[in-house]
Amino acid sequence: MNVATLLPGPLVLTPEGSALVAEIEAYLASLPAAARLTIPYICPLGSTVQPWNTGFPVPRPTLLDRISHRPARPVEVTVADHLRLTSRYISAFGWVQGAMWDTTGRVCLLGAQTAVLAHGYGTPRTVSRARNQVMEILHATGRPVSSPDVFNDAPTTRQADVHHLLDRASARALSLGI
Repeated sequence: MNVATLLPGPLVLTPEGSALVAEIEAYLASLPAAARLTIPYICPLGSTVQPWNTGFPVPRPTLLDRISHRPARPVEVTVADHLRLTSRYISAFGWVQGAMWDTTGRVCLLGAQTAVLAHGYGTPRTVSRARNQVMEILHATGRPVSSPDVFNDAPTTRQADVHHLLDRASARALSLGI
């Protein structure tokens, strides 16, 4: 018996020859234009692209804040949350060495922490405690640098190294309950 005779031929679908394809196209054409365009982008890893601060409330000014022309009260976040938000911010806007930020919006470790604070997440004390956790991880892993910024700007440091450092510091802060 010939193997070629057992295999089915190629499947050819054309819109004219397939009632199902025609039905789907008719349904899609009946949708309003807005409904056809609101499909979120799916990244290759299978999750939808989300803002860097997803899961955290947006700081909202109260009536007194608006009358007094002052910014909204910062959202209280833990040190671990601040470090996670810092990593997300770098992922969303890009990473740079040798400067806090550049004209395209990329930021260094300190620039990302500053941006998270400027967007209303945490206080200067939160940032200081987060930097202490980062320093603890750097020293514990045998990288005795004078500041996280020296590590960020080292020629051997890559963006993945910064994310890994922030992840470890966040886990340490979480285990300490801060």
